[in-house]
Amino acid sequence: MDIDALRDHCLGKPLAEESLPFGPDVLVFKVKGKVFLLWRFDARPPSFNVKCDPERTEEIRAEFGCVLPGYHMNKKHWNTIIIDGSVSDTQLKEWIDHSYMLVSGGRQNRKNKNK
Repeated sequence: MDIDALRDHCLGKPLAEESLPFGPDVLVFKVKGKVFLLWRFDARPPSFNVKCDPERTEEIRAEFGCVLPGYHMNKKHWNTIIIDGSVSDTQLKEWIDHSYMLVSGGRQNRKNKNK
């Protein structure tokens, strides 16, 4: 996934906005004024940060080598995703969608999932 595909996916979400609040090197996507994705232009290999349900962060990091604790973020709630080709664009989009849902208020807790 390149920055154009990532940008299109993020901006395709209802009420999503982009900005550069931290300077020209970090593109930030927000919904309802809250960040759901950060992309650092200077990261090599490319990477982005997304929010994650704290109940899932450790299992995702254990399963996928390209998922690390969130760079400069709360490690309990954020993951850094390295775009190294080890996972599909579909998987990357799922992580973005999960972050968007958590931040936008569309959160579905595991505990409430079966209700």
